[in-house]
Amino acid sequence: MSLSISKILTMTPSDEVVSVNGWVRTKRSSKNVSFVALNDGSTIRNLQLVVDTEKGYEGVTEEVMALVTTGASISASGKLVASQGSGQAVELLCEKITVIGIADPEEYPLQPKKHSLEFLREIGHLRFRTNVFGAILRVRHALTFAIHKFFNDRGFFNIHTPIITGSDCEGAGEMFRVTTLPDQNPPLTDDGHVDFSKDFFGKATNLTVSGQLEAELAATALSKVYTFGPTFRAENSNTSRHLAEFWMIEPEVAFADIKDNMDLAEEFLKYLIGYALENCVDDMEFLSKRYAEEEKLKPQAERDEMSLIEKLEFVRKNSFERVTYTQAIEILMNCPMNKKKKFQYPVERWGIDLQSEHERYLVEKHFKKPVIVTDYPKECKAFYMRANTDGKTVAAMDILVPGVGEIIGGSQREERYEQLKQRAEEFKIPQESIWWYLDIRKFGSVVHSGFGLGFERLLMFVTGMGNVRDVSPFPRTPKTAEF
Repeated sequence: MSLSISKILTMTPSDEVVSVNGWVRTKRSSKNVSFVALNDGSTIRNLQLVVDTEKGYEGVTEEVMALVTTGASISASGKLVASQGSGQAVELLCEKITVIGIADPEEYPLQPKKHSLEFLREIGHLRFRTNVFGAILRVRHALTFAIHKFFNDRGFFNIHTPIITGSDCEGAGEMFRVTTLPDQNPPLTDDGHVDFSKDFFGKATNLTVSGQLEAELAATALSKVYTFGPTFRAENSNTSRHLAEFWMIEPEVAFADIKDNMDLAEEFLKYLIGYALENCVDDMEFLSKRYAEEEKLKPQAERDEMSLIEKLEFVRKNSFERVTYTQAIEILMNCPMNKKKKFQYPVERWGIDLQSEHERYLVEKHFKKPVIVTDYPKECKAFYMRANTDGKTVAAMDILVPGVGEIIGGSQREERYEQLKQRAEEFKIPQESIWWYLDIRKFGSVVHSGFGLGFERLLMFVTGMGNVRDVSPFPRTPKTAEF
């Protein structure tokens, strides 16, 4: 059986024959000797194959080597020897090579040179083979594992919440409809509207925007639960921060207030960053170098003052500052940036939505540490957030980090039946559509809290990528659903 390149690179030279499979990254030849850089995706590092066509080894001929081009898949076997070059401890002295799949060098688009991210998005079926996307996907896998490990080790239960739902958690109305009704001449009601009672589920249904409401039901029985699944927003946005399909991590904890929620979210974020730094060393070093190169291309005023690793350690090692929305507004209104009108969105009054530039100022300039902002105006937040005694704010929280701004949003949930019912009415949410959500407030209701972390937003922060399309294997954006 062949070994992975990540395993081979940890081995020492020996007389034992080693077999390996992979794709050719580069080949350079000198007289009768060729040097092939092979990669199988198990690591960002390549294994160097040394091929001497004059040794008389089986399958190592000039005819075979003519087919060993960039992009071709091959199987190779031979003995590991100490590397004569720099950059690797061992290399494989090939005794046999089999070309599994050829790649016409005239047609293969991934040649050994730097390609722009825009170009790679156009060949999404092949971009996995590049260093940058290989690194991102390995980090994505590691963080997926870390999320489940974090919650499992702390006694949480994973809940699979519905992808098809009849409720709108956020009240945004920007949802993808799910229907089996014909697209032409659907059944109509007497008043001319589509008759969804004739649909598969007997009502209008959509792809979910969040699993939170359903997770709350489970939390009122299992105490500590979390969801980790796909969510969907039919928002016609082509910005670098929006996807129509993305993954959300949403824990819900019974008998936990807003302070417990902040503690959990801070611990969670620090754990994930630490896991990536400690378990994806090669990939993170590569991504950090790439981040530094990208920053050099920006105007001086727009460059990040910290390297990628420094930024991650900044979050990992600092205690998060906790301030109320009111305190944050006072800081922003009186800061030099605002007084000199250097904010794109001036901070002029209490009650405005904080923009990314405001959030980053609080983190990067004022406190110089990650920040948790709490107690937002109730008009800015969702109906399910617990009303504070001042009548103006709710027990909400946002975690802000450098370079991004908000990365986690959450709240203490409204556990009181009458108050929740009133808030739903204010948001014009029909009571019959959330009767079950209201119902759990009538039977053994408890203080409970939770938060949401967008997985792709986390990956952007950890990998230093500037566009969310580049941290999703198959990004879904307006007019883009190729695969």
